[in-house]
Order: sequence, then C-alpha cells, then structure tokens
Amino acid sequence: MNKTIKLVLLIVGVVLVGYGIYMIIAPESSVDLAIVEIESQDNTNAFITVGLGLVALIVSFLGGKK
Repeated sequence: MNKTIKLVLLIVGVVLVGYGIYMIIAPESSVDLAIVEIESQDNTNAFITVGLGLVALIVSFLGGKK
C-alpha cells in the first residue's frame, strides 16, 4: 500500500476516534430544573464513529505488509 494512503488513513482514524470519544463524553441536551438536572444522550452514532476510526487505524497499520 502506498505510504500516502497509509498516512491519510492514520490521520482519518485518529480524528474519527477522537471525535467519537468527544461525542460520547459531551451531552446532547440537558434540562436544568431548580433541584434536578437531566442530561440526554444517544451514543449510537458515537460508537459507529469510534468503530470506523479503529478500522481505519488497523488498515493503516496492517495494510501492505508482506
């Protein structure tokens, strides 16, 4: 595999994993009442993003080895 493609996959993988972890940590919406604060999250897309990032990282490390 070409070194340029491996580098692009590595960068894309790191960005996707970082963004996915950010989406898992940051709440999507919150409601703050006087005594109760409620936060809502849907992490389905975050897990998909992290998974795609891991696949890109694995392909960048393993791609083209003979």
